[in-house]
Amino acid sequence: MLRYLTAGESHGRALVVVVEGMPAGLLVTTEDIQRGLARRRLGFGRGPRMRFEADEVSLVGGIRHGRTLGSPIAIEIGNTEWPKWEEEMSPAPGLPSKVLTQPRPGHADLAGMLKYGLNDARDVLERASARETAARVAAGTLAKLLLGQIGIDILSHIVQVGPERSEAGMLPAMADLGRIDESPVRCADPEAGGRMVAAIKAAAKDGDSLGGVAEIIAYGVPVGLGSHVQWDRRLDALLAQALMSIQAIKAVEIGEGRALPALRGSVAHDAIRVADPASDDRLAGELGGGYLRDTHRAGGIEGGISTGSPIVTRASMKPLATLNRPSLETVDVVTKESTVSFKERTDVTAVPAMGVVAETMVALVLAGEALRKFGGDSVAEFRRNRQGYLEALGETPSAAYAPVSDA
Repeated sequence: MLRYLTAGESHGRALVVVVEGMPAGLLVTTEDIQRGLARRRLGFGRGPRMRFEADEVSLVGGIRHGRTLGSPIAIEIGNTEWPKWEEEMSPAPGLPSKVLTQPRPGHADLAGMLKYGLNDARDVLERASARETAARVAAGTLAKLLLGQIGIDILSHIVQVGPERSEAGMLPAMADLGRIDESPVRCADPEAGGRMVAAIKAAAKDGDSLGGVAEIIAYGVPVGLGSHVQWDRRLDALLAQALMSIQAIKAVEIGEGRALPALRGSVAHDAIRVADPASDDRLAGELGGGYLRDTHRAGGIEGGISTGSPIVTRASMKPLATLNRPSLETVDVVTKESTVSFKERTDVTAVPAMGVVAETMVALVLAGEALRKFGGDSVAEFRRNRQGYLEALGETPSAAYAPVSDA
């Protein structure tokens, strides 16, 4: 069972993540984690803090000489800005220099203050901040490395920022990832990417913000991850929860989820055919147990189980609620007077970075389900079990209802 916990505040000394259930023998370096965190910092529309904040990665436990030990893995991501915040965020007894009493609409501020009986919005916003996703990316980097051992790769690309959408119908391949990351908005369609940049510039001029949509694709996922037998074992449900847990995400699609209600059943599903060894990709046929789908309307999941097709999900992010030109009405929780929300550090949009975070959440779900399916205390055992399963898929199914011998 793969599980992880994060801890730490946005302006605190460090973020920490502990990952348990990772098999022994996985090659991991500090540079692997740093590369993942660097991708999280990508994207036109990020605030100036991206230029001076850095992620200081320390592998604290669970890794020795570049290999996982099978024990819990602890990763610390230090905050280079900590000296500026040490007094304000000190865990020692004392009082803050300024109490924030004007909660920001669209944030956890007011609900969190009421829930926990707090009078300072900073006590809520520091943990609710999307800065926490840096710890998730660190954990997700481990998951990606593990999935890579069994041929599963994941990419994301941005299909919408504000009103501007990419209409390109083809799914980008893993070979396109470098080109996507080089795009200012991580869009696979250069023309649409240019329109997205223009929309971000216009919003920035007005001191406003934009949301958008990231599409996440997982290649090489074999048939059989997830299950139909319980509500909390369904792969699409697990992915939806993971993606919805990302700060500011308000909608999740699996495959062509939003478009399907407008279609008739005769055209809304992915027809099944037997893979042709002479003309079809051998690996695709193998991953699907010898069967293929030529469309991706279901997003590679049927009945809560992966089908062997690419898994396609989309995450929709709302416009950020902290604006560079504060204008959202609120009240002071002490005086009860009307005011406008205070400004905390913010971006015009964080959609390009959100796609990278979404990749890691998909990776964590798929790694957990792959470990549940294939097991193994070491990476070598994990790989053998997966290979044995794929080989068994090619065999003639046994007679499930044949009489059981008493001999």
